Amino acid sequence: MKKIPFLIVSAALIAFCCPQILRAQTPATPDDKPASQPRKRGGIFTLYAMDPLSRNFCFSDGKEGMAFVNNKWENRCSDLSYTLAGGGSFVTGIELNRSGAIVDLGSANDLRGRYGFEDAENGGVGFASLRLEGGKVTILQDDNGKFKASWQPLQEASQLNETRSSATAPIKLGHIYLVRVTDSRDKNFQQIAKFLVVAYRPEEAVTIRWELL
Repeated sequence: MKKIPFLIVSAALIAFCCPQILRAQTPATPDDKPASQPRKRGGIFTLYAMDPLSRNFCFSDGKEGMAFVNNKWENRCSDLSYTLAGGGSFVTGIELNRSGAIVDLGSANDLRGRYGFEDAENGGVGFASLRLEGGKVTILQDDNGKFKASWQPLQEASQLNETRSSATAPIKLGHIYLVRVTDSRDKNFQQIAKFLVVAYRPEEAVTIRWELL
């Protein structure tokens, strides 16, 4: 009779633990997130030229684009890649049925000079203010303090209209880039992101601060 409570407790523990174990063994995907957890919109990521996984980057979850699955090397979600070709370049639109465009906007000081907003030397106003407004990319025009800030169209954004397979741009330290990715199978799909090169070791690694628009 003493074994009955023990068996009941054991059965309860098995019933509780098995679902947890199965969930832990399920491979994660870019969209495999709890409903209460918001989609990641930005952060910092380092692409490594010699790492087969993190030489590619996924904007959907901010993680490496490749994965080892069942002892195989497979694509997971590759929106941006670091290649040594051309002395070090970014590549986008590399997945099947995907095309992309990438635009080098220059440095923070370049943006300040072209668009006339106030900013510190190598400041973050230009990068921070890039946003989508009515389907168009805009940048700060004037920050009126306690009054509402004004915005102006980003002229270089027109270059995002022409997407193609494996679009490239040279890597330059301190430069700000815009990326647009489309899918030939899904006309409603569009992904636009901005990123800033915050560190670069040629032929080794490049670190970016990125954000989806």
